[in-house]
Order: sequence, then structure tokens, then C-alpha cells
Amino acid sequence: MSKYKLHLFGWITLLVFPLPAFWVLWYFENFSILDFLQLSSVLDIRSGLGVEFGILYAFFALLFLNAPVFDELPDKMETMIKNMNLKWFDTVFLSLCAGIGEELLFRVGVQHYCGIWVTSIVFVAIHGYLNPFNWRKSLYGLIVLPFILLISYGYEHFGLWFCIGAHFSYDLVLFVAITKKEV
Repeated sequence: MSKYKLHLFGWITLLVFPLPAFWVLWYFENFSILDFLQLSSVLDIRSGLGVEFGILYAFFALLFLNAPVFDELPDKMETMIKNMNLKWFDTVFLSLCAGIGEELLFRVGVQHYCGIWVTSIVFVAIHGYLNPFNWRKSLYGLIVLPFILLISYGYEHFGLWFCIGAHFSYDLVLFVAITKKEV
């Protein structure tokens, strides 16, 4: 996959993923775009707490990923990312796109109707980390699931931008770790 395609997927995640959630909330719940985006809390201290939480959990996850049990985990995504020679801008851009687009879809949209647990499990499963045919990926899914559950509960208590900050920083740390790792 080229950088162009990866950036295109980033833009799709950022701009297209939130649309169904917004449309449903606007149509059925009378949400405005301001209600949906919760822009008044972007620069709130809770956003910074989300960033800190995401960084801490990413380092926690990386500790587990360095365990020998994960040595045989075939990860095409990791190899693809490493081979793309991503620059700092690319990793920040893709992390922002995933953090914003996916949190708007899942936290604001899906979680509103399906609740914390169902949304969290679906989120981890859609990313391929609850895989009945690959127990190592499922093991990683069990490492990621508490993070997703915590940011889902965080949405209820700290708001959307806590979740976006946590998701962004978690992805950023993992992207940087992957690009620096020897494949």
C-alpha cells in the first residue's frame, strides 16, 4: 500500500466514519453539529488527561507485546507500516484521523445506542483483535479491550475529547514504536 492510499484511508476515517453517527443523532435525537463535536471542551484539561492516559496505556501494551508469546504473531500491518518509511507528519496525521474519526463514530454514535460494553467489544473485534482463528491476536485484543473500556467509561465522565486524546496518543506511540522497530 502506498503512502497516498494510507493518507486517503486517513481522510476517509476522519471525514466519512463520523457521518452515519451524526446523521442518526441529528435525525433521531435532534443533535446539532456542535452537540456532536463537543468543541467547547477541545482545550479542556480532560483532553490532556486523555493524551496522558493513552501514552501510559500504549507503553503498558508495548511491554506485553514484547513478550515471547507475540514473537510469532504475523502482523502484515506492522510490516506494511515499517516498509512505508513513514515520517513524523504521517504518524501524527494518521493517529489524529483515527482518534477523531473513530471516536466520533463509536463513542458519540454507537455507544449512545449500544452502551459501553457492546461498543467496546465491537470496536476491538472490528480491528481484528478478537480473532477465533488466531489466539495471539485475541490475546492482544484482551490487552486492548480494557483500554477501550476505560476510554468508553471516560467518555461518560470526561467527554469526547478525553477519548480522542487517549486514542490519538495511544496510536501515535504505537506508530512510532512500529516505525523504529526492526522487522
